[in-house]
Amino acid sequence: MTPYLQVEKLTKSFGDLVLFQQISFGIAEGQRIGLIAKNGSGKTTLLNILSGKEGYDEGKITFRRDLRVGYLEQSPVYPGELTVLEACFYHGTPVVQLIKEYESCMETPGHPGLEDLLDRMEHEKAWDYERRAKQILSQLKIRDFNQQVKYLSGGQLKRVALANVLITEPDLLILDEPTNHLDLDMTEWLEEFLNHEKVSLLMVTHDRYFLDRVCSEIIEIDNRQIYSYKGNYSYYLEKRQERIDATNAEIARANNLYRTELEWMRRMPQARGHKARYREEAFYDLEKVAKQRVYDQNVKLDVKASYIGSKIFEADHLYKSFGDLKILNDFSYIFSRYEKMGIVGNNGTGKSTFIKILMGIEKPDSGTLDIGETVRFGYYSQEGLQFDEQMKVIDVITDIAEVIELGNGKKLTASQFLQHFLFTPETQHNYVYKLSGGERRRLYLCTVLMRNPNFLILDEPTNDLDIVTLQVLEEYLQSFKGCVIVVSHDRYFMDKVVDHLLVFRGQGDIRDFPGNYSDYRDWKREKEVHEKQAAKPQEDKTKKVRLNDKRKLTFKERKEMEQLEADIASLEIEKKEVEDALCSGTLDVEKLTEYSKRLPLINEELEEKTMRWLELSEIEG
Repeated sequence: MTPYLQVEKLTKSFGDLVLFQQISFGIAEGQRIGLIAKNGSGKTTLLNILSGKEGYDEGKITFRRDLRVGYLEQSPVYPGELTVLEACFYHGTPVVQLIKEYESCMETPGHPGLEDLLDRMEHEKAWDYERRAKQILSQLKIRDFNQQVKYLSGGQLKRVALANVLITEPDLLILDEPTNHLDLDMTEWLEEFLNHEKVSLLMVTHDRYFLDRVCSEIIEIDNRQIYSYKGNYSYYLEKRQERIDATNAEIARANNLYRTELEWMRRMPQARGHKARYREEAFYDLEKVAKQRVYDQNVKLDVKASYIGSKIFEADHLYKSFGDLKILNDFSYIFSRYEKMGIVGNNGTGKSTFIKILMGIEKPDSGTLDIGETVRFGYYSQEGLQFDEQMKVIDVITDIAEVIELGNGKKLTASQFLQHFLFTPETQHNYVYKLSGGERRRLYLCTVLMRNPNFLILDEPTNDLDIVTLQVLEEYLQSFKGCVIVVSHDRYFMDKVVDHLLVFRGQGDIRDFPGNYSDYRDWKREKEVHEKQAAKPQEDKTKKVRLNDKRKLTFKERKEMEQLEADIASLEIEKKEVEDALCSGTLDVEKLTEYSKRLPLINEELEEKTMRWLELSEIEG
């Protein structure tokens, strides 16, 4: 393979903060590499360095001569007066320069050099350039090519910048979060596009399905070092865990030996012979290993949400429009206890507006929304990221609460809670203004969860969060004893968290689908195939949501109900055995104490499982 880029012993720091130290890696022709790291570890900084937008402390970066590089920034900037189409030609290639020469020639009297320009235009296929630009913009749902850039939203501008990069057909594409602000259809189109293009790729993304399907190699920045994995995201997960297990074993061995050597160091006199000095030097090397951070991948944050009653919310014949755009059209729904719902749909179909109506931020045009008295909302929104820049991270959380209840008398301090969401003790005492964009998102998420809500509403929570944080959040939501609504374009995240979907299809058409996103996508593709093959359309598996038209149990919930029935029967048997034993008068003091403690726990577990069984049976009935 032809080498495109070589990075050797690269170091970058900001003051005392070292992002990475003496890292080396290369990119060759045809390689498709995903870059993974926690927020604040320097992913965007590394991409900026490679694109020449930022300097570095030491090291060497070598590009192949005449290599064409396209870079999609996380937050692109264009002159506001440019039109969408002009912005697509703004960061151009020799072809763009040729088009500009042609336009200048046509505006000059006599059109000097036109014949030569026409030959070059033909040779470079420049006539197709504008058509290709419009084609890609349309796929990214940007259709007003003459609209000025200053009137675009942040998401639209990111898509114009993505089109700009793709149109230039570079040899090496460097993409920073390309799927941010793309809906599901656009993300799948981009997957197909990149898989059919002969282009080398270095990409940062939190979209794990996208990473799995587009990249064949992963590099990870962890603890200032870089690790390479010759496989896709699924392979990376497996091999990373092997690396962590090996590192933890090495640290454990070093700690055992360190205690012995530390004792020797304290005993030995200061005047040491050559052999002793050698052992002393080895001691300091050993100390570095022993004091490394131990990876703990098995921490479970099993937070007990505040009590939530059986009445959650009931929407009754809701209508909402903005001019001709219908958001809700006779929408009715009864939300169940412990329900975990995902909301999907293209941009502009009203997902965020629906959430704002539920939260009371927007008012419906007509209809009623009745929310239960025990419901305590926790709302994570795209607009909610506001902090006092001069506060310390730990103070932001302790202002909300000093501790969070885990249930069974257990508590977690604010500092421990922050550590679970990957804020080290050092970072906790940093000021907010020092945090990266992703770290601020993570802190905002902690402020929502620290209030111990029983109904979480998360509007695009995965944007700008790193993959490690997403894994922590997924585990939290899977064990969360409350209700959840998630609006997200992250397919992997939705598959992990939700039981069923509300599909917003536009103009107030909202359907309920019993399954996760992958189930829905598979069914939709199968439906499209059948519709093409048969004259009559396949029966629609989704149903229009109406008042009192309760949803059916999902496959997962049916399995849960079966397990609950078995658990309840088992607990009833155990309860009777314990009660009989306590009444027998034959138990010794130790057994009597054990059974006396066990009986209330059985009753509590029995009550909890019976309540859940009744809730599921109500849905079923």
